[in-house]
Amino acid sequence: MIMREEIKGAVEAILFARGERVSADELVEILDVPLLELKPILREMMVEYREANRGIQITLEDGYYTLCSKPEYSDILSRMIRPVKRRLSPAALETLALIAYRQPITRAEIESIRGVKGDKTISGLLERGLIEEAGIKPVIGKPVLYGTSEEFLRVFGLPSLQDLPGLEEE
Repeated sequence: MIMREEIKGAVEAILFARGERVSADELVEILDVPLLELKPILREMMVEYREANRGIQITLEDGYYTLCSKPEYSDILSRMIRPVKRRLSPAALETLALIAYRQPITRAEIESIRGVKGDKTISGLLERGLIEEAGIKPVIGKPVLYGTSEEFLRVFGLPSLQDLPGLEEE
């Protein structure tokens, strides 16, 4: 049986190493600790991080835990990181919107709607990690299906796909 402080250390290590959201169920599976025992420890850790004079915190959103920097340090962090701001082309934005609202969708379906080839645009969105392969359509030729990724949600500041703005009817 793992002790309380060992569980805290293990949770911290998991969240740090993963660098992205981790569900409580996944933590239970990895740590082999019952959920009823783990939840109060996670709440306690969140309070400890919030109240401590540290630059990081543990957040809980939609059942997922994340180790991230505190918002009050964003100005300092922005001085450290100078990201290259590459904008998406109109074609890439159009393709990304199609994928976001109609996913899962094939390349041929995208090209049919847009009326132009989409190889380069789709490849660019895949490279940026904004979209990902979401399976294979069970039809002749077995085309790849595309959907948005966790990176898409992060970049556009969306908690989930349900938070996409509604489409206006013409």
